[in-house]
Amino acid sequence: MSAILDPLVMDLVQFVANAPRPYEEVIDAWRTSCPRLTVWEDAIDRGYIACGRDADKALVVAATNAGMRFLRDAGRLH
Repeated sequence: MSAILDPLVMDLVQFVANAPRPYEEVIDAWRTSCPRLTVWEDAIDRGYIACGRDADKALVVAATNAGMRFLRDAGRLH
């Protein structure tokens, strides 16, 4: 991952690390049309975040175990 995207991917993973967030909220905050700024895609491709359904069947985004490890290794998870 590039030095530019590392902190941004970390911010995205941290954004959903405490609790799953609604997909619409996450994609609205993190979607970009810039082909060189692929934060959302990189986080998904690396397995740091995943989409799923909550108990109410709403689409949510959550940090995966790999994402939590990524934050812990970077000292961003307490």
